[in-house]
Amino acid sequence: MTAAGDPRLWTRTPSGKAPRPIAFLLPGQGSQYAGMGTALYGTDPVFTSTMDDIFSIIGPEAGEMRSDWLGQTSHIDIDDVRRAQPLLFAVDYALAKMVQSWGVTPVALLGHSAGELVAATLAGVFSLEDAVASQMERVRRAVEIPPGGMLAVAATEDQLRPYLIGKVAIAAVNASRQIMLAGPDDELHQVENMLRTDDFIIAVVPATSPFHCPAMAPAAVAAERQLAGITLNAPNQTVYSGYTAEIMTEKDSVRPEFWAWQVVDTVYFGPALDRMLSSGDLLMLEIGPGQTLTSFARRHRSVRSRASEVLPTLPLSRDELLADDCSAALHLAAKLWAEGHDLDLEAVRKLWRPAEDIAHDLED
Repeated sequence: MTAAGDPRLWTRTPSGKAPRPIAFLLPGQGSQYAGMGTALYGTDPVFTSTMDDIFSIIGPEAGEMRSDWLGQTSHIDIDDVRRAQPLLFAVDYALAKMVQSWGVTPVALLGHSAGELVAATLAGVFSLEDAVASQMERVRRAVEIPPGGMLAVAATEDQLRPYLIGKVAIAAVNASRQIMLAGPDDELHQVENMLRTDDFIIAVVPATSPFHCPAMAPAAVAAERQLAGITLNAPNQTVYSGYTAEIMTEKDSVRPEFWAWQVVDTVYFGPALDRMLSSGDLLMLEIGPGQTLTSFARRHRSVRSRASEVLPTLPLSRDELLADDCSAALHLAAKLWAEGHDLDLEAVRKLWRPAEDIAHDLED
């Protein structure tokens, strides 16, 4: 990172326009990659302490999980539900707390799949302790489900419905002609072969469990029992739900079954994004690893017209050219500053590191 990355040297030219309000997009399964966010750990104090708090809540399992995340061990692959889901929750939530520590207050939150639990926790529906416990219960129950997977297909819902067999279902509607399917391995492979034969464009989503299809029903039943024993609250800020494609209501937010059956229900991220952007122009931040939601949002007409904008927080992947978590986060902060948002630059400056330190990390 050059000296230009140092917030002490930032300047901005007043545009005369008010900065666009900020919304957080919280990604879920499929966005994870090895080493996501690890360069922030030990560098940014808010990110670091938040990750440590979550590991502490997780308990005995957290030691191996933390060392796998940091690349010190390789007990369980990052795409396994036992790593992907807890670490996605932790990294999403810790990134949100870091960005908020800069003085950023979002006007809306929208999570994708497991990211909706993060959004709800940020909005006070769950305490952090209860959210982590619910996430870990979801993982434990998902492991009991026979192996399955997910596919991203360039098609419409109507085009794909004739191909659905057994427990294969439409898992998510993410954008125009961007659908995800999920199901048990054997049935999903049959569907994949039929779609490829008919020349559909398909990508395999990194997942080992068939989230958002009927195969997950036993996990939902068990999760509902766990959720019935915790306190759920009305959101204290606006949350757009990917399961209703509307603003989350108090009625939904306090129902255990609403949260438990999300592992079975279809995610309507695209319609929820459309509903959120209908409220006005926004500067959206993808608060999580990868740039999956950024790519979906860039297809929206409001973003294509440049009325709204979406910015990632972390690199696309660990292997991205010149990828560095701190550089990516600083780039985001600089964009917010240039937009006209007042930031706590002392908090932001904790991310700045000399170029030689970054080069050493990338070599490792």
